[in-house]
Amino acid sequence: MTKMRVISGECKGTRLQMVPGSHVRPTIDRVKESLFDLIGQRFSGGEVLDLFAGTGGLGIEALSRGMDRAFFVDQSNVSIHTIRENLSRTRLTKQADIFRGDARTACRLLEKQKRKFDLIFLDPPYQRPILLPIMKELTKRNLLKIDGMAVIESPHTVDLPEEIDSWVLRKQRSYGNTMITIYDCCQDVKGE
Repeated sequence: MTKMRVISGECKGTRLQMVPGSHVRPTIDRVKESLFDLIGQRFSGGEVLDLFAGTGGLGIEALSRGMDRAFFVDQSNVSIHTIRENLSRTRLTKQADIFRGDARTACRLLEKQKRKFDLIFLDPPYQRPILLPIMKELTKRNLLKIDGMAVIESPHTVDLPEEIDSWVLRKQRSYGNTMITIYDCCQDVKGE
């Protein structure tokens, strides 16, 4: 079994619990380190949304590096339990909100709450063709702040658009079978 840890920041080195079973494909440390290198120095406060959170590893890494608050979403009870355990291990529980449910429902809820994020992680199951519909849902609900960043993890075979509504593709790197794609939000789609 792959072991996971927090790579940098105040929780550096903390081991994270894995989700039992095979329904979750965690971002391995090597890819996670490359992903955060691509993001750069964007962790001086702000809020992060971790959709399809699994273990919560990406959102926890962002909190460890300096984000103020994280909103974790997953529909699996086992994943939610694992996220809670990992937040407890890292002592970041007070900086987190957790929602058990599907991504579309979470997007609607967050829009009603008028929440907007500086950073969004989107890592849906590879075997389900839901990546583009969820990206469109996120842009439709206007959940990424202007100058915010969306980080997409997908199979390297998926062809993502250069632009999707207010999001513009900034970087894309392949790591084996995994593709990391970064979008910047250039405008508010609702003109607010």
